[in-house]
Amino acid sequence: MRTFSLTVLAVLVALLAAGLAHAQEFDTKAKYAVLMDYESGTILFNKAGDDQLEPASMAKLMTLAVVFDQLQRGKLKPDDEFFISEHAWRDGGASSGGSTMFAVLNSKIPVMDLVRSVIIQSGNDAAIALAEGVAGSELAFAQMMNQLGKEIGLTGSNFVNATGLPDPAQYSTARDLATIARFIIAQFPEYYPIFSEREFTWNKIRQMNRNSLLEVGIGVDGLKTGHTEAAGYGEVVSTAATGRRLIAVLHGLKSMTERTEEARKLVTWGTRGFELIPVFAEGAPVTYADVYGGSSGQVPLVGKGNIDLFLPKGAQNCPTATVTYRSPIHPPVKKGDQLAQLNVMCNGTVVQVTPLYAGEDVGEGDIVRKATDALKELALGWL
Repeated sequence: MRTFSLTVLAVLVALLAAGLAHAQEFDTKAKYAVLMDYESGTILFNKAGDDQLEPASMAKLMTLAVVFDQLQRGKLKPDDEFFISEHAWRDGGASSGGSTMFAVLNSKIPVMDLVRSVIIQSGNDAAIALAEGVAGSELAFAQMMNQLGKEIGLTGSNFVNATGLPDPAQYSTARDLATIARFIIAQFPEYYPIFSEREFTWNKIRQMNRNSLLEVGIGVDGLKTGHTEAAGYGEVVSTAATGRRLIAVLHGLKSMTERTEEARKLVTWGTRGFELIPVFAEGAPVTYADVYGGSSGQVPLVGKGNIDLFLPKGAQNCPTATVTYRSPIHPPVKKGDQLAQLNVMCNGTVVQVTPLYAGEDVGEGDIVRKATDALKELALGWL
């Protein structure tokens, strides 16, 4: 892997940031916390964001991601009905002492009603019914959760049930929970509005949405709370109140009140403490990668659309950047091939990773070019 420094990027952004206000300091009582910029995936705040945690009911976001994926693929229909088994009723129902939709044993419930219960009521019985209806068993469904998790880029999670009920083998990270939320918002816009619904009634029992931030007036429209005695109180929230969506994850708090207040503070800080800085217009080369044996010796590396940075106001030593790609690159190279990534660092920490693509085609070179480049590769020890 060869690494190239982008001095021009660092200078450009430093000039843009020079006139901004001093960077704001922030901390939270949460043991784990992440604030993510939805558009770029930039981590704006990170407190033990990659440390293993017990996700509690926030694990239900992965359950919902699998169900939404199955609905989108046409493998499920919204009005399909799933059976409430002994397992769902006993381990997730009223007698279990956890959150429940109070589903009746041996009844059948439409998929979308189960989904609403999971989102609004955090119904464990509803989550188990969805898992068994989709995969035949909760264990088989957990395997689907892990497979989809790998596909969307989770790196620190393992799921063994659909509910988030405590299990030593079930864990996640604040960063992974933010990644799941980002995936749901991006891929399933037709279902995301359910997260902001205020209440849901089943079996004549009306329950309010457990996300108390929906009522605070800061534009929060999702996603999921969680709590166990061992793990404490946590929440995954999102807001686009200022026109730029943020995703916040907090966990390990002492009470519902503390959870609400700390989440409010983190989201408010995120909306006020950062600046969107345009850096490269669509199609503008970030840098050039060497091509060996091609009709051209280099290929421009561009973003998919504009490349913008979302950075702390007035941050010191921020940002610097590198581009990394695996060399040598050989033809044929097709315009749009993903070849590299832009790594933006702030105060020594990577805060944004943006894929870069070939900006043009590069075909096979002539005999002279191939021979010359082969000698270069030989000298570099690549042949």
